[in-house]
Amino acid sequence: MMVGPDVEKTALVRHCVRMFNAGANLSVPLFGVVVRKAYGLGVQAMCGASSLVGFFTVAWPTAEFAGMNIEGSVKLGFRKELAAIEDPEERRIEFERRVARAYESAKAINAGVGGGLDDVIDPADTRSWIATSLKRLPPKAPRTGKKYPYIDTW
Repeated sequence: MMVGPDVEKTALVRHCVRMFNAGANLSVPLFGVVVRKAYGLGVQAMCGASSLVGFFTVAWPTAEFAGMNIEGSVKLGFRKELAAIEDPEERRIEFERRVARAYESAKAINAGVGGGLDDVIDPADTRSWIATSLKRLPPKAPRTGKKYPYIDTW
């Protein structure tokens, strides 16, 4: 799931809404295991529209959480500050310093503090997290309404 003028001409974001609809219509348990980059709307779509929807959401130590691509967010978020630096070499150094700080904040062990992440786990423990959680699932309530409350807009 990408954004930007070139991608938006292809209506990719509109087509990706299907992932949100599919997540909203799930009737099976949802477990989230983030192994690498969890950026913006892409991670929300893969976790059923929110990391709070699934039975659990965990991350490996290699995971990163950010609103968008980190270099792009630094370029956009600090555009004025970076443009105010006249020396190109000094501007590059300041950009790299801000990117390094953003990557440090995006690490799973640091980003998980904000909520929505149950734990940062050793990858070897992933199987036991899933197996144990399958045993702890509450009984499924009988369905009384439509199976799919949300419609596919496409």
